[in-house]
Order: sequence, then C-alpha cells, then structure tokens
Amino acid sequence: MSVTRPARCLFCTFSKPNLIRYPRRQFHSTPVPCTPRKPKHENIKASDVEGWLKQHTPEKSRPYTEAEKAHMKNVYSPEQIKAIEAGEKAIPDKDVDEQFNLRDDPWALKYVDDFSTIEPVVDHHIRSPITNHDPNSRLKTHDELVDDVANFIKDMPDEPSALSLQKFFENVRLTTGKAEAELDPHSAAVPDVFEPGENFSNIGRHEPPPLFEKEKNFASTSELTDSQKKLMAVTGLSANALKQIQTKVLVSHRVVNQTRLGKIQKAYVLVVAGNKNGLLGIGEGKSEEAPAAREQAEYRAIRSMQPVPRYERRTIFGDVKGKVAGTELILMNRPPVTIFLILLFSVSLLTTISTSGFGLRCSQRIWEMCRLAGIKDLAARVSRSRNPMNTAKAAYKALMSQKDPEEVARALGKKLVDDGVYLYNLKSIMFNFMLIYVFFFNLCHVADIPSLSNSKLQKLRAPIRTV
Repeated sequence: MSVTRPARCLFCTFSKPNLIRYPRRQFHSTPVPCTPRKPKHENIKASDVEGWLKQHTPEKSRPYTEAEKAHMKNVYSPEQIKAIEAGEKAIPDKDVDEQFNLRDDPWALKYVDDFSTIEPVVDHHIRSPITNHDPNSRLKTHDELVDDVANFIKDMPDEPSALSLQKFFENVRLTTGKAEAELDPHSAAVPDVFEPGENFSNIGRHEPPPLFEKEKNFASTSELTDSQKKLMAVTGLSANALKQIQTKVLVSHRVVNQTRLGKIQKAYVLVVAGNKNGLLGIGEGKSEEAPAAREQAEYRAIRSMQPVPRYERRTIFGDVKGKVAGTELILMNRPPVTIFLILLFSVSLLTTISTSGFGLRCSQRIWEMCRLAGIKDLAARVSRSRNPMNTAKAAYKALMSQKDPEEVARALGKKLVDDGVYLYNLKSIMFNFMLIYVFFFNLCHVADIPSLSNSKLQKLRAPIRTV
C-alpha cells in the first residue's frame, strides 16, 4: 500500500465544498420550522399606545354653530334647547374621556348592557307594591262595558282616527276598583323570558304588530306561484289587486275529439272574472285535467277584463242586445223602486218611505256576470237557443256594446244633461205632498185615500232613460 494515497485523500477533503443540508421527513405531521419563529404579539411602544388612545378618544364638545342653532330651533322648543345646553355644560370633558372605555376590573359585567331595560334572565325583576292589590275588585258586567263604549262614542270627535280607537281598547278597564290592581298588579310570578312572537333569533328586535293595520297585505310575493307572477307582469296588477279579483265557473263539461289515434277526452271550463267595481272578463280553458283547465280559464279571464259602463254604478245605459250563434238576448236597465208603506194605527196614519233596488231579474249565469261587474238593477230576456256557453258570451258581448253618453255627446258636439234625475225628484215631491194632504185631511177615514194600482204607481215613479 502506498503512503502517498492516504495523504492525498486527506488533503482532498479540505478542498470539497460544504454539503447542503436538506430537511428530512419526520415521523409526525408537524412541519419542520425552517425559519426562526416570530412572536405572536409585536412589541408596541408606549408612544404608539398614547397616539392610538388620542386617535380613538371622542372629540371634546365644541360650541354649536349658528347654522346648527337655527336648525335646532326648527326641531326643539326654546325650553328644550336651554335644557340641552345646561346638560352639556354639567358634564365635564374629563368624565367623558375616562368613561369612554369598557371596564376591565374584576367587578365588570360579563355582558354589554345599557341598563335601559330589565332582562328577565340576568336581572332581578321588580315587583309592584303590595298596596296595588284590591280585594274588592270584580269583573265589569255587560251593562257597564256597554256604558264605557257609549261614553267613548259620545266623546268621539267628528273625524276619529285609528289611533284613538287603539288607545281606547288598550286602556279600557275590565274590572272595578283600583286601576293599579288591573294595570299593574302585585304578583310573585317571574316574567316570561320571551315576549309574544319573540325567540332566540330575534331577541330584543321583535316588535308586536299594531292592533289596526293601515293596509292589509293579502299576499306576499313569496306565496305567489310562477304563473301568478307572470300574470302580474302581463296585466300590471299588484298582489293585493290580484287577490281581490273574484272568479266564477259558468260552464264545465267534458269534450271528445275524434282523431286517427282514437277519441281524446279533455275538460272544458268557461270562467268569468271581475272585481265588483266595473271590471269584467271572460275566459275559456281546455286541458286533459279539470284543475288545469280551470286555472287556464281563470288567467285568461283576468287578462281579458275590460271596464263595463254603468249608470249610477247600479245599472246599464239603455237596453242592449247580444247574439252569439243561435242565442239571442236583451238586457234592460231598471230604475230603483221606492216602496211606500202606509200603516194605520188607532187615530193616526203613519207613512214610511223606503228605497230598495230593482234587483237582478235574469238567469243564473247572467246574474253571476252582473254580480262580478257591480251591476245591481237589471232585467234580461233570452230568446231562441239557451246554450249555457253561448248565453254567457252573448251577455258579455251585450254589456260591452253599450253606448256611452259621453261618447255620443262628443260625436254630436253637444252637451247632454240627465233630466231623469230632476223629473224623478219632482214626481217624488208631488207624491209626498199628496200623501201629506191625505194625512191631514183624512185622518179618520182610510177609504178616502186615493187607491193607486201597481201599474199607476210604477208609471208615476219611473224615471226617464238617458239613452
């Protein structure tokens, strides 16, 4: 073995570069820190803390400017402004700076509270004094409650508001005796943790609903179906207006269509829709299932609603005719009927006058259409065929074919005056004077009253038609 070889190997070790150290995988999942750890909390200087406190400390109270004082005069009274200024002067700025932060002493509360209300879970409830108890208290009788309501109605102003009625129902007494025994009784019971309608998700944010709502919401958008939302978009109606529209099925039966595949049965439905205030529409639906056909007919009826001309919001203008296929009908307007009731007593004659409508004297399907359109006085006569579907279509066609007096006056270039109302009132006055004459000069003999037949009475009381 040569002696020079070990020496050469020994000198070669000094010329080799240092080996790079690589991290090895450990036997657990904790990563090996290759860099020195940083402290979790940085060292903050005292000067930085003082600057942060000055930055987050509320500003000292400054005097109000002239613009702010002018705005306060529009909101507060002079006495209130003086009280605000006196209260701000009484509180020094030093107390505001010291009491700005939350307490961190051992006696600090475990929760944040402004002490404005008593929480039934963490606070001791305050009981009413025992002197509020009244052993002689009893429930009011029916007559006493009626007297309270009568006194409220007697003292009610000419234009009452819903707020006054709500205060009356909240403050009305149901018992006699001390008022404290009913409004603030002494009780050892612990108050409920939750108020009515309150739960864990809305603690402190629950507001009880008012007794009288200004506008009742008939339906929310979430309760509407996709077809109803699409109908609202097409017609422009709101959810409340859509719920107020009423529908009625006039015709419903099965139809059969003969095809090369055989007989195909479907359901046919005819529906009329209206709001009882001058709007009326008719729609047809056909589907394999009856509910789907009815829904289709209802939506088509609502989409096809049109205003119906009404005279005095009770009848139609003149007599109109309608014809569909073999069905012909005529709709006739009718005046209101005034009924005179003559009652004979021992030595006195009492005459009472009561006005009632003529009513809807027509078939069932026309009656339903008039009811939904808001027509109260009308007579109808159907001739030739009385097919239910054609009858409904002919009645709708006749209602839409009325002649509006305003359009007639605009076409003629003249002004039309409804003299039927004046003649109606004149005849009423003359008839009443005649009854008064009979009352004063024929008290003892009923036979002296001139007998009027029904036909003469109707001719005397019938108004003149406008068109």
